[in-house]
Amino acid sequence: MANEQFGKFGVWQPHSLVTPEAVRELEELGYGAVWLGTSPPADWDGYDALFADSQSIIIGTSIVNVWATPAKASADLFHRLESKYPGRFLLGIGAGHREFNDGYTKPYDALVTYLDELDEAGVPKSGRALAALGPKVAKLARDRTAGALPYLTTPAHTADLRALFGPDTLLAPEQKVVLEEDPQHARTIARERAAYYLNLANYVNNLRRYGFDEQDLTYPGSDRVIDAIALHGTPDQIADALTAHLTAGADHVAIQILGGDYVGALRTLAPYLAARTS
Repeated sequence: MANEQFGKFGVWQPHSLVTPEAVRELEELGYGAVWLGTSPPADWDGYDALFADSQSIIIGTSIVNVWATPAKASADLFHRLESKYPGRFLLGIGAGHREFNDGYTKPYDALVTYLDELDEAGVPKSGRALAALGPKVAKLARDRTAGALPYLTTPAHTADLRALFGPDTLLAPEQKVVLEEDPQHARTIARERAAYYLNLANYVNNLRRYGFDEQDLTYPGSDRVIDAIALHGTPDQIADALTAHLTAGADHVAIQILGGDYVGALRTLAPYLAARTS
């Protein structure tokens, strides 16, 4: 699967909110991929309907949790979808969070073992990607998968991963967006979801690497950190801020809309994004 197939912009939403009708419209609007969030299980019964009601848009998991879904189940899912919808499914996997997973020890080793099992089951490197933040897992993503699906990050982090990866590894960061011009209202909406992540060590540690201090990162987060992880403004301003990830080296940006009608917001943004990639 070539990196260009993903398009410059895609959509991240919890899998429970993604419908066949939404996928069809997002494809028509020019979005290249839909990322199914909140660890959709391998036996989730919604996959086929999303593919069947669309033509070419890529659908990826972001992410399957290695502590919750056995590698064999993930491999079976990959082969089933690849056989029916060739070149349209990417298996995104990750180690989740120590705060929520029993037995969460040595997550790097767990990822290596999982990838070994996917190898044995015939899942190609090009058909899988890792939720990578720190350099150790990022190198694993570079060497053993198609690339990385960083979450809750910044263009500076994107630039560092591109420098680590070189030109060919897929880099598809997620970026939250509130389509709202009033800063205070936008931050209120953003904090309803974004501040939750400030209780998770892997995200906090990564943000600390990029200049955010304890005052920024103490729940529910300073305005500065909330503005970085959840963009707001006019459609034109938001399109500029999203494009900063592309300038920093991303192949693709997965947009997560916060605060209501995500398809409507993406409909509004679509022409502004197209103008920056035409």
